[in-house]
Amino acid sequence: MNVSKVLLKWYDLNHRDLPWRTTSDPYIIWLSEIILQQTRVDQGLPYFQRFIVKYPSISHLAKAPEEQVMKLWQGLGYYSRARNLHATAKIVDALYSGIFPSDYELIRQLKGVGDYTASAIASIAFGQPRAVVDGNVYRVLSRLFAETTPVDSSAGKKLFAQLAKGLLDHKKPGNFNQAMMELGAMVCKPANPLCDACPLNNQCIAFKENTVLNFPVKEKVTRISPRYFNYLLVRHNKGIYMNKRQPGDIWDQLYELPLIETDSLMQPETIMKSPEWKSYFNKQQFHLKSVKNYPVYKLSHQHIYARLFELDITGKPGKLLISSFIKVEESEAGSYPVPRLIEKILTDHL
Repeated sequence: MNVSKVLLKWYDLNHRDLPWRTTSDPYIIWLSEIILQQTRVDQGLPYFQRFIVKYPSISHLAKAPEEQVMKLWQGLGYYSRARNLHATAKIVDALYSGIFPSDYELIRQLKGVGDYTASAIASIAFGQPRAVVDGNVYRVLSRLFAETTPVDSSAGKKLFAQLAKGLLDHKKPGNFNQAMMELGAMVCKPANPLCDACPLNNQCIAFKENTVLNFPVKEKVTRISPRYFNYLLVRHNKGIYMNKRQPGDIWDQLYELPLIETDSLMQPETIMKSPEWKSYFNKQQFHLKSVKNYPVYKLSHQHIYARLFELDITGKPGKLLISSFIKVEESEAGSYPVPRLIEKILTDHL
């Protein structure tokens, strides 16, 4: 039985009706692929729709202010994707007159575009025989062949790329790639896979051997690092203080509240006696309204333990905070691009 023929037939009958599947416009396909990196379809779809309405062409996106793009992306996470998206839009607008390049190597050179994304665009938008391998495809292939080579190893990446290439339907490469990804998302799930409904179960070695949940094999275990963030919501005359985070860390270039990061969970009294606290307030008088601990905020490699100090400056502020902080009206704070954690804090307290 031909895998590609069976899979394409299944895809024709069962695929989800998604806006990027009704077009060959490379801008729309590229936008959807960037948004869906590390993101579920149900979470990414509203963002995709908002981006298309706001920026109907790549030239519109290229001409947008960066902070506007980041604000529209807010809450989606992995913010480097948004910066790369904006940078690539500018490149395509400047070098290719707003027309997305069709050459695979040129696509691959664009910022934020790796082998997977370049192959997806080349196959779906331009009908080129390039096989995609993402997390869903790794899972399908590893189970189909009961392949024990770790998917996150150099040897595994080469092997699974070869397996995907060997199965690729050269007449309908775009549909085949989408079918593989759809099968992984809808049927060949990480947990509780729907093996009885899988069109490939007659050929799946792991299914026949009852070892489906043993695949895919990974050699690396993700290490989670705890971080302890003590945020300060400092009010004065209906304004609060905010700061743009610097490059080289999470939430690069997004805005946040004044922050004191510690190496461990410390008592509020200890934080308020720290040199960092004194550097913010100097001898300024303030009224502490509340101290609140937030539920742990989980990122892929970090868990953020956040606490909020809510304060009012009493009297006329003197030399307050460090020079990089800006004072914004409370009513305007929501217009700044912020991480979801800060969005939650602002929603709770403003």
